[in-house]
Parts: sequence; structure tokens; C-alpha cells
Amino acid sequence: MRTTYMARPQDVERRWFVLDAEGKPLGRLASRAAAILRGKHKPTFTPHLDVGDHVIVVNAAKVALTGRKLDQKLYTRYTGYPGGLRVMTYRRFLAEKPERVIEKAIRGMLPRNRLGRAMARKLRVYAGPDHPHQAQKPEPLAL
Repeated sequence: MRTTYMARPQDVERRWFVLDAEGKPLGRLASRAAAILRGKHKPTFTPHLDVGDHVIVVNAAKVALTGRKLDQKLYTRYTGYPGGLRVMTYRRFLAEKPERVIEKAIRGMLPRNRLGRAMARKLRVYAGPDHPHQAQKPEPLAL
């Protein structure tokens, strides 16, 4: 009888990938990045372990939203005070904090537990084309 392979933490090998967000739809970019952070692209994927790779997203300010989402999709947050609901359109959110737009989209596709938080720590997002992770020799990744 065969047994299912389960990776062990000491067997996990991490690589670095660069995703260029320029002109790419936000959802497609986020789902690809989330799959890499989880490790679903590896044959050694284990659901209860963090076997994923590091992801660097560049050109976050140039990500695309299809349709009329720039003006119709809303980013809401609550300050914690009565009447403290803050709402802004994604056009303004993208102009003010382009990194947060992508981080929020990717985090929404990860597990909501300590495992998901560990996966999210391997994500780095930059508004421009430059990043300080050249020493890790990241591989470019096409969508």
C-alpha cells in the first residue's frame, strides 16, 4: 500500500519569483501570487505546511482593474469609533497606496490562520520597477 507524501519543514526549498504587475488584471495577478505563496505549484505541496516560495511584485501602481471597477469597487475600513466607517474608491486607493491594493487582494486568497499569515510574510510589493532583493536572484514569472 502506498502512502501520501507529506513534506517536512526541513525539506522545504524556497525560491524567489518576481511578478510584474504592469497592465495585468488585479485578480489574475493575485491568484497567481497566492498559489505560489501557498506552494500549490510544487509537487511537494502539503496543505498543513508553508511550502511556498517568496514573491516580489513590482510596478504595483500600474496594475489594471477591468470594467468600471476603478470607480465602482470600494475599499472600506472601520476606525473603531462610532461613525468611523471610511470608504474610498479603488481609483483613489490605487493612487494613495498601490502596494496595499495588491497586498489586500493576495491576502484575501490565503488561509485565515497563522499559516496564512506566515505565507503573507513572504510577499513583497513595490509601487515602482525596482526592488532591493537582487541578492536572492529572483526569477521572473509570467502570468
